[in-house]
Amino acid sequence: KDLLLPVPTPAVPTLPSREFPADWSIKTRLLFMSSQPFTWAEHLKAQEEAQGFAQHCRAAETNLPPSVQEPKLSTELRCAFQQSLVYWLHPSLPWLQLFPRIGADRKIAGKASPWSQDEALQQVLMSEWSVSFTSLYNLLKAKLCPYFYVCTYQFTVLFRAAGLAGSDVITAVISPTTRGLREAMRNEGIEFSLPLVEERRTRKQKNSEVNLETEVVRSPEVGKSAEDGEEPAPSDDDDDESFSWLEEMGVQDKIKKPGAVSIKLCKEKHEVQVDHRPESLTLVKGTNTFTLLNFLINCKSLVAVAGPQAGLPPTLLSPVAFRGGTMQTLKARSINAKARVHLAYEDIFSLEIVGPVMPHSLHSLTMLLRSAQRGAFSAVLYTHEPTAVFNTHLDSASSALNKETVSKDLPKCGLHSATLDQLSQLPTLGKSSIRFLEMKDYAYTWKS
Repeated sequence: KDLLLPVPTPAVPTLPSREFPADWSIKTRLLFMSSQPFTWAEHLKAQEEAQGFAQHCRAAETNLPPSVQEPKLSTELRCAFQQSLVYWLHPSLPWLQLFPRIGADRKIAGKASPWSQDEALQQVLMSEWSVSFTSLYNLLKAKLCPYFYVCTYQFTVLFRAAGLAGSDVITAVISPTTRGLREAMRNEGIEFSLPLVEERRTRKQKNSEVNLETEVVRSPEVGKSAEDGEEPAPSDDDDDESFSWLEEMGVQDKIKKPGAVSIKLCKEKHEVQVDHRPESLTLVKGTNTFTLLNFLINCKSLVAVAGPQAGLPPTLLSPVAFRGGTMQTLKARSINAKARVHLAYEDIFSLEIVGPVMPHSLHSLTMLLRSAQRGAFSAVLYTHEPTAVFNTHLDSASSALNKETVSKDLPKCGLHSATLDQLSQLPTLGKSSIRFLEMKDYAYTWKS
């Protein structure tokens, strides 16, 4: 049960900051609010839309002044806004909403799915998906793609390039996982860790050591017996001895001893307890991520065999183009309303962004709003909950890595330099994600 206790999360900053921490969760919706109108985000001209797409494909970096005097007349701002809405998706089936995939059966139910009963068509879909997945991994390895997500109907995988999130090697984090999936990964020779389980175990061990030291101070005799090793630690060989008292009572034949399987299950109980929970987050590093790639391509349970998602390959989400990827844009609309403040009504302007909002998009949009809304706005962020745990600090050992060597080629990955700087920092949000973000006088505060 100790493993399932919430990990302490950082408090809301008391002092405003010039930057907010990287949030690796996927957002389903953003709602920005401001006292300044968002008319600059409405009705983009064909030329501005085209220029925005071109800037995205060419990874052009737009640097706006701290305050844009006439946002609606700023072509540079409007083109950059279109650029920040672009993302890449595979597979692309316009009549299906392919994100989120976890818990999406109701939304997909009743939609046309000709592949569900056609095995040949399923094989074609999976073959194309494998090509796209491999293409993304190759781009990631070459640092031409910063990160991407693999969204299955049961779990999500986040692949990150070396240099991001404070790691000096490629990492892949999977959540949520089950004992069955982890056992299958072990059988394929994939080395992985359960960071949250290990963190809990370390914390518990430290607490035990502190308690033991306290007891030693109070009772020197207890300390002596522990130091002299008079009482050896229990081992697996003690299982048989623990039932010797039954023989002394003469009832050993009437009591059924647990077999090796039962004892093993009992020992693995702590691991089963975390299944489907954020604590089941699994970390794969370095060359093991390539083995994971092959494992996922050949994994039978990656695709549902029954239900509305039967035969449908996982969704691939990327900030940059890849083989078989389709360019998509987040949906944006501005809303004007009046809110009662004291005894009068004041204009409140809002901008809604809907779709799979990835970390780079969130940061790009806030940079634009900082200039367009004169350093004052607030935002409510709606998180796809299974991905919130991706903000866990995973690798304390790489904090002293040589950033210049690791990050040398990262500027070619297609992200704005300021966004890349943010995503390179060590995650600090724990198992939570940013829910509310506010900027006043060009400084951020946030709640997680």
